[in-house]
Amino acid sequence: MTAGDPPPLPPPPHRIVNPEGLGPPAGFSHVVVPVAGTTIYLAGQTAHGPDGELPGEDIVTQFDTAAAHVITALRSAGAEPEHLVSMQIFTTDLAGYLEASKPIGEAYRRHFGKHFAAKALIEVKGLVGRAKVELVCVAVIPAG
Repeated sequence: MTAGDPPPLPPPPHRIVNPEGLGPPAGFSHVVVPVAGTTIYLAGQTAHGPDGELPGEDIVTQFDTAAAHVITALRSAGAEPEHLVSMQIFTTDLAGYLEASKPIGEAYRRHFGKHFAAKALIEVKGLVGRAKVELVCVAVIPAG
């Protein structure tokens, strides 16, 4: 761990399953079996600020900011990154997203550590207000 790394997350409360019959997961989990608890559904988070403006046009900046918004939304409901069970990543530029996978992965780990929810990466024709990335997440806060 270097000085710029976030502290490690506690182990996820949920059971992660990556069956041998499926390809090896890289940056996601094939199956997340949530513990009993309170389910939190987050609206799609883009990089738009409170003023409605984007912090920039590049996909890495937008992903980084959208991920920060996910953390803010999670914590407002009493959840933490390790409570995520599902993340859908919508992008208007799949090729650009894949080309930027290394810096996007670094941004992901800054916000979510090495906790990998079940994920989907989906290219769409458009997102609101010139956004290039939107993150839709589900979390489960363990009971008790």
